[in-house]
Amino acid sequence: MLNLVHLKVLAAVARHGSVTEAARDLHYSQPSVSHHLSRLEAATGVRLVQRIGRGIRLTPEGQLLANRAAEILGRVDAAANELAAQVGLQAGRVRLAANASTLSTIVPKAAASLAQAHPGLQLDLFDRHPVEALQMLRHGEIDVALVFRYADAPGEDEGFRLVHIGDDPIYLISQRPDDSLADHRHSAWIGGCERCQHELTTVCRHEGFTPRIASHSDDIVVVQALVAAGIGVTTLPGLALQAHRRPDVHATELTGFHRQIYAATYGDPPDPPAAAAVLAALTQATTPTTFTAIATTITSTSSTASPATKSRRTTRQHGR
Repeated sequence: MLNLVHLKVLAAVARHGSVTEAARDLHYSQPSVSHHLSRLEAATGVRLVQRIGRGIRLTPEGQLLANRAAEILGRVDAAANELAAQVGLQAGRVRLAANASTLSTIVPKAAASLAQAHPGLQLDLFDRHPVEALQMLRHGEIDVALVFRYADAPGEDEGFRLVHIGDDPIYLISQRPDDSLADHRHSAWIGGCERCQHELTTVCRHEGFTPRIASHSDDIVVVQALVAAGIGVTTLPGLALQAHRRPDVHATELTGFHRQIYAATYGDPPDPPAAAAVLAALTQATTPTTFTAIATTITSTSSTASPATKSRRTTRQHGR
């Protein structure tokens, strides 16, 4: 059976006359384009491309199918546009995956405004780590992923399109006020999901040491309970502290460290109207005060431990 993705790749190769240019146009890697072509040849049972020196050209069979592929893809796009125009946003479903801290803060606000603006639109929610959410997005299991990453982290794989939602500050969670990372070089630390633990390790290495991770939990309630019991210290984003905050632990903002929050979609633009409405609602749900709400009860302090730990401000689930 012919696959629309495979046909799209063949049409792009025919249009550009190059695997490299087709990959650039589709936001795929070159090996991915070659893989799709191989799968299409296996499905049709004929050779569609042949190599000439460092380039390729379509065989007569490949050119025939490429011409039909362009026609088929055009008709599919036209049908999708006509259907979207006919239905508008009176009905539809969008599947959204996010981690706990955003799912309990930003997403409810966005869902409420979306329900008011488009009552016929169904929003299905999934609690997932960023890596899992992106995998689901790539496989077509969800339509939008709300994820976090860091300024120095490698970019996401090709094919993902990101909309910046905001920057979430990172806090040191401990039993002491006016605390600093340098005071916990030899402390036990509590790690979380893959990206959470990378975050923790990065901020500690910036201070000149590697944290000794003795406990693991992704639950923001459990993590703070462990800190309150003296079992270890950890880092949490501001949104997690907005979702749940114990009065017997202290949060010290780590100046210069934050999570970048993005809404991700996959594939060629434009987004379907329903997904575009969700992206707009997520953007509107974040205001200049969204990521600073916790600061209303934080007082400015300074630390003399090191330049990296100065200018701190202190106050008393799944994929944080």
